[in-house]
Amino acid sequence: MKLEFKGRRVLIAGGSCEMSLRLAGLLVGEGLYPILTWRSEQGRGKIVDRLKEFEGSFNTAYLDLSSAESVERLFSQMEEGPDYLVDFAQGDFESLVGSADTELAGRYFTENVSTRADLIKRAARAMLKKRHGRMVFISSAAAGRSNPGQGFYAAAKLASEALYRSVGVEMAGRGITSVTLRPGYVDSGRGARYIEAHQGAVAGTPIGRPIDPGEVARAVLFFLSDCAAAFNAVEICMDGGLTAVK
Repeated sequence: MKLEFKGRRVLIAGGSCEMSLRLAGLLVGEGLYPILTWRSEQGRGKIVDRLKEFEGSFNTAYLDLSSAESVERLFSQMEEGPDYLVDFAQGDFESLVGSADTELAGRYFTENVSTRADLIKRAARAMLKKRHGRMVFISSAAAGRSNPGQGFYAAAKLASEALYRSVGVEMAGRGITSVTLRPGYVDSGRGARYIEAHQGAVAGTPIGRPIDPGEVARAVLFFLSDCAAAFNAVEICMDGGLTAVK
């Protein structure tokens, strides 16, 4: 099946994670132009090093969701807005609800919900000018099946899911749609660290293995394509059956 795309420019928030890097290569292969965001020089270096074979076919941009100013700066520096937004960005904050630091929790929600809302708003406004746009949010199976210590992570994901769902409900008539993907245990980054610390976690998944980051990247590519246009304002699980079992 040949995938087709109405747009070309893909803004990828959280561009230095393994799933983003895999996706970027696929996008270039389809003739699209990814713009991968980074929040540290280490992240920028990782992107440039991993994608050096695609030099000239992608770009990078600074974005730190802990700073509302960085969102404004990002869009002011873009010559033309994105046709697509893929959102992998997520901060780290794990704590039992009863023992969480109130100030840290507040900052976490500001970064991962409030500032993300501004990112979504600015991307949507840019897409409105083109009468076309697509947003894919990478949530987590934890949004439906939280583990101890992941309450704040799951809450931020659920709030963000609601924002993206609303985009699809409110703006589909003007050509802008959204999809949320809920991966299970992904064998990279935070997921790989969790799997290593909880050896029995993956054993409870019907497929008996973690999700490969390349699988997530290929799924996102499909949901960006015109073939998936009817998927809108919906959350889709990609967890190997994890949330289907008790």
